[in-house]
Amino acid sequence: MLSQDVYPTRTPKSAAILARQDPIVYDRKSSEQQVARLNATQRAAYEQDGFLLMPDLFNQEEVTFLFDAMQNMRDEFTNAGRKEVIAEPGSGEVRSIFNVHRLNEIFANLVRDPRVLNVAREILGSEVYIHQSRINYKPGFNGKEFYWHSDFETWHSEDGMPAMRALSCSILLTDNSEANGPLMVIPGSHQHYVSCMGETPDENYKKSLKKQEVGVPDEILLRYLADMGGIKSCTGKAGSVIFFDCNTMHGSNSNISPFPRSNVFFVYNSIDNQLQEPISSLVPRPEFVAAREGIKPLSPEPLDID
Repeated sequence: MLSQDVYPTRTPKSAAILARQDPIVYDRKSSEQQVARLNATQRAAYEQDGFLLMPDLFNQEEVTFLFDAMQNMRDEFTNAGRKEVIAEPGSGEVRSIFNVHRLNEIFANLVRDPRVLNVAREILGSEVYIHQSRINYKPGFNGKEFYWHSDFETWHSEDGMPAMRALSCSILLTDNSEANGPLMVIPGSHQHYVSCMGETPDENYKKSLKKQEVGVPDEILLRYLADMGGIKSCTGKAGSVIFFDCNTMHGSNSNISPFPRSNVFFVYNSIDNQLQEPISSLVPRPEFVAAREGIKPLSPEPLDID
């Protein structure tokens, strides 16, 4: 059980906005300095807005290589009865595959690529490991939405993540346009913690990974954040990368266009922020959703496409 919880949530009677208690960009110890990947403008933008879009971080040859690996995983895992595969409500098409950095050597290599790993290490001010990885496919015509949420609210309450010292890295493997349900964020929302109303049922992840109904922000509080920060669609060409803070409020619309929107997500967590017991005496979510085993720092290794 987390002691002296400064981020209470999933309460039965009320929702609230609470002050963030943690840094956004962490200072690294002088003995652990590394070559910075972000310039001062990028660091300031991430700290202010809670996200950073870096265009064309991966070239076309690399994107094709990763796209093929992603498609091969879908072909291999469809109808395989794997627990890591989450189906779209209604259509049964593959919505997400979790734990891809442990199931596929290519994505195991990708999490170590300095272009993404060193950004995570720089922002979080420490060595890092993968808390969660997944591919979100969002197929054309019937890809369902991801409703507004803060990842940290879930990771804190259901996984026992102590502090806001984690970030998501979304590598675009297809073009993300306004038409095919791109990631939407509320700039500045990461500076406020939205405590949600409603107790968490056992094994909530079995429903929430398909459609989140617990840990959903109050509509009045969500409107308050959007009035302050607006809403930004993170569109970009395949090969671009979006980094966003674990507490940034985000979601995406459904995809009724003919064009799939497929991205690979890596959640980097500080090695100093490993999971404790979930709050409210919940049973920890399974390893493929929230890593607890074999935790060790990632070391940089360039992507190998040969």
